Amino acid sequence: MIHRTIPSSGETLPLIGLGTWQTFDTPDSQSYPRLQTVLSEMHNGGGSLIDSSPMYGLAEKVIGDITSEMPERDAFFYATKVWTTGREAGIRQMESSMQKMKRKTMDLMQIHNLSDWKTHLPVLREWKAAGKIRYTGITHYTDSMHAELESVFSTEKIDFVQFNYSIDSRHAEKRLLDAAAHHGVATLINRPFGEGRLFKKTKNKTLPSWATECDIHSWSAYFLKFIVSHPAVTCVIPATADPVHATENFKAGSGKLPDAGLRKKMIDHLATL
Repeated sequence: MIHRTIPSSGETLPLIGLGTWQTFDTPDSQSYPRLQTVLSEMHNGGGSLIDSSPMYGLAEKVIGDITSEMPERDAFFYATKVWTTGREAGIRQMESSMQKMKRKTMDLMQIHNLSDWKTHLPVLREWKAAGKIRYTGITHYTDSMHAELESVFSTEKIDFVQFNYSIDSRHAEKRLLDAAAHHGVATLINRPFGEGRLFKKTKNKTLPSWATECDIHSWSAYFLKFIVSHPAVTCVIPATADPVHATENFKAGSGKLPDAGLRKKMIDHLATL
């Protein structure tokens, strides 16, 4: 899988990771083997980043339960978030997340949806200095908050910013992606499939013949390769609990990537469907 550099450290990350919203929020341990297969498919496909949050119900615990039994457990890049108000509440929540995910060190701790970020960011910096976390980040999922995200990382030292971006929702191209690159902030992309909207649009539709020119053999690869072909994208995190879909997703992180001309062709073709 192709890797991109984290600007603040020089470490590299594989282009395709895994989101866990809804997909890993399950009380049923009988679903663990299927979810473990998803994680194994990511590892076998060259991916590493697992993104979660206290907001995602049981997802953090499920991740911890499953990965702790996997030989690849220390090969993953673990990311979660703080999603509360107040310094002490934030510390308690982050400590709980570490316990649930069974990590002594969290690779990335993000402030979810900018919740009380002025309170939490100094704590994240303290934890980073102490070696409890490796990277700091901020997140949101709506176009209307892109300006606020840029305002924060342009004035505060932050390692990662996570936000929404897809082939049919390209507001981030106006400023946010370039601004992140300018300020040396790594980017994580959420909502790459528009919460399923793109698959509804392309259901029962055949890929255009020219898609194979760029190693695109599925609609998921079509959507993901468009995203990761933007040079300011560090990693995209599609969520799935389906091993077959996971395999398709992770394949999108290798092979040829669309150039500017093909990106426009992909947008124009989708508009005709």
